[in-house]
Amino acid sequence: MSDPKQPRRPLRSANSYGKRDKDGFIHRSWMKNQGLPDHVFDGRPVIGICNTWSEITPCNGNLRELAEYVKRGVWEAGGLPLEFPAMSLGETQMRPTAMLFRNLLAMEVEESIRANPIDGVVLLGGCDKTTPAQIMGAASVNLPTMVVSSGPMLNGKFQGRNIGSGTDVWKYSEAVRAGEMSIENFIAAEGGMSRSRGVCMTMGTASTVSNLTEAMGLCLPYNGSLPAVDARRQALSHLTGGRIVELVRQDVRLADILTREALENAIVVNAAIGGSTNAVVHLLAIAGRLGIDLTLDDFDRLSRNVPLLVDLMPSGRFLMEDFHYAGGLPAVMGRLRERLHTGAVTVSGVTLGDQIGEGECYNDEVIRPLDRPVNDHSGIWVLKGNLCPRGALIKPSAASPELMEHTGRAVVFESIEDYKERIDDPTLDVDEHSVLVLKGCGPKGYPGMPEVGNMALPKKLLERGVRDMLRISDARMSGTAFGSVILHVAPESSAGGPLAVVRDGDEIVFSGRQRTLSLNISDAELAQRLDQWQQERPKPTYTRGYAKLYIDTVLQADEGVDLDFLRGASGDQVDRESH
Repeated sequence: MSDPKQPRRPLRSANSYGKRDKDGFIHRSWMKNQGLPDHVFDGRPVIGICNTWSEITPCNGNLRELAEYVKRGVWEAGGLPLEFPAMSLGETQMRPTAMLFRNLLAMEVEESIRANPIDGVVLLGGCDKTTPAQIMGAASVNLPTMVVSSGPMLNGKFQGRNIGSGTDVWKYSEAVRAGEMSIENFIAAEGGMSRSRGVCMTMGTASTVSNLTEAMGLCLPYNGSLPAVDARRQALSHLTGGRIVELVRQDVRLADILTREALENAIVVNAAIGGSTNAVVHLLAIAGRLGIDLTLDDFDRLSRNVPLLVDLMPSGRFLMEDFHYAGGLPAVMGRLRERLHTGAVTVSGVTLGDQIGEGECYNDEVIRPLDRPVNDHSGIWVLKGNLCPRGALIKPSAASPELMEHTGRAVVFESIEDYKERIDDPTLDVDEHSVLVLKGCGPKGYPGMPEVGNMALPKKLLERGVRDMLRISDARMSGTAFGSVILHVAPESSAGGPLAVVRDGDEIVFSGRQRTLSLNISDAELAQRLDQWQQERPKPTYTRGYAKLYIDTVLQADEGVDLDFLRGASGDQVDRESH
């Protein structure tokens, strides 16, 4: 019988550390200045720990500590852990938007993994764009890979009740503008909202991605919901360190786990948990790295009849702490078992069906039974029409039912600056039936496709008690946001999409039932307007650096907003030596 501790193929790191010549001397000798003894270069698996810790990314503030627990597990399993840094994308701190740099981080992760003598990698991420970028980069190399997320913050607290990251920011901001909340109370809520390390404790993009990572089988169970400060997240990190060594020995690569079935599981789960619309661009980008033909239509098809089971902000009442104590994602997937590919392989070494077991739930108010969902309408609705020939999205669980069939007059803002300057103008020609239209906020236009699609409503309407309107843009919105917001219009306005030629007073027709979004003008009029726009097309704002590379090569929202030359994979082979 073969020894299960022996690798199935020669270790990749042996090309550097296993040579008994000048090259091996160079690789080993410089590493020994860190106090590493001879025997750690004896052929044991080398595990890279890709860490996006940063003090300017508060969501990832505990990753430096979690890396130490991963290392414990690696050492215990007979591996050599080597931590390396990667660019950190602080969603709440970076300008003009963290999304502009997702692909740059993916490039850095890919090249760092490929260039260095490692056999497997643990990705430490958390904040919205860090984990998708890390998975994208790792997918293009395809080594054994696992994910450890930073985890959600503890529930926010203010004036004796729970408050949620982002979700209550938007609510409180509107309340201040409507004269219903004092600015003093608004500022006082800051300290209670973010009261521990970790990501948003609402079902924002960060918690969405960590849960979808679990649904795809790339991490150990409960990675998606364990609070950041819970000691069990440290234990999970330790266990991950041990398990990645075994994956290297068994030669289980990322692409063995991250299959089309895994991506389809993620889409179904995203619907049931009320996940962020941002999941769409991230899953499309990841699929593009793996050569999997995933499209917008798959999101609508797979989530069309999936009910919302998790009663969690912004689509419900509770927060991530409550979700974890109720049973977390295994409880949700247990209730979705018939809709999932339960035979999908996971990094745990068992199938998804075995991993979730019975999926026991401990609180049916937080995680609802199938016959008593939070909302029958969930998932991501994909819209088509002459206003969005390549698609647009709406999250029905966060929208107002009465606006799911709506015809209204367009009130157009040509840029985010135009919007901010005029939205509270008392003379703005707008009423509650109008449709707010924002241009210039797509991948190329901003650049980076910021989270500004959930436009705040005009102050004069807020003062009259209006709390939702139909809003349309080529932007994204925070996973913590809510409202009847149509996003990701493709092609974007700055690429010459029909959104670019919408004018004040144009009639816009939206049908959620029929999944359509249309500008009520003739084909001839639309063609004439688009031709005029091309003749007057504005000049690019950026002429150098990464921003120019991004604008010149970025794909549209329906293709995942990756850079066109990054799709696909280059593998892990590097044939030439460094000296």
